[in-house]
Amino acid sequence: MTELALVTGATSGIGRAYAERLAADGHDLVLVGRRRERLEEFAAAHPEVTVRTVAADLSTPEGIDTVARTAAAEPLTMLVNNAGVAHYMPFAELPADRATELVHVKVLAPTLLTRAAIPGMRERGTGTVVNVAGMIAFGGPAPQGRLPHRVVYGGSLAYLVAMSQMLGTELAGTGITVQVLCPGVVATEFHERQGLDLSAVPRMTAEDVVTASLRGLDLGETVCAPGVEDTGLLDAAFRAGLAAFEGQSPELATRYRAA
Repeated sequence: MTELALVTGATSGIGRAYAERLAADGHDLVLVGRRRERLEEFAAAHPEVTVRTVAADLSTPEGIDTVARTAAAEPLTMLVNNAGVAHYMPFAELPADRATELVHVKVLAPTLLTRAAIPGMRERGTGTVVNVAGMIAFGGPAPQGRLPHRVVYGGSLAYLVAMSQMLGTELAGTGITVQVLCPGVVATEFHERQGLDLSAVPRMTAEDVVTASLRGLDLGETVCAPGVEDTGLLDAAFRAGLAAFEGQSPELATRYRAA
């Protein structure tokens, strides 16, 4: 069976690195991005595989619908929900249109594209979904000043972690694998577009991030954290969360009762 991967946000950074790696591995590709000229440039440079390009803006309902129709119609063996945007600023200063853009790109688009792709994958008995999040998903408890203002962005990445874990459990035994990829700071255009100069900050390459993701799939990791050496840290965090979930009771906790 021909391997066919759909990659969003494929014109630069991690998405471009996925496209390069998957093409080298012989995958045919459906590449999604806002910059049509970059998509066409990639297709022209890779005649060894079939590359279909879809110019769409996933911050809009129309863009999401366009790509969702493609995800439902094509016999995808892999879906990489990589498209990203991050508006770093205090929550009270985040314009409504930017908040909406963020939620569309990092929550609504991955949800609806995955929903579109899963039925076909189930019917064929195989498939892989990779949702690209980030380590900021785990940064909620960080004290003030430790991380830049990124409430909606961080919340959207945390959603992708929970969604991927639950979906992976739901799809166990179907032949479909779900991974959430959580890199740290990566050397791409991403932060430059937010007006942030991170040139002095040690950063992982996009190519290494993709290497981790693909190796993580081989290892059976649902949560892939390319820069975390001790996976026990992740295991401990997830065990603690599950323990809190299972430790609840229908009775009001003692600390909330009147003295």
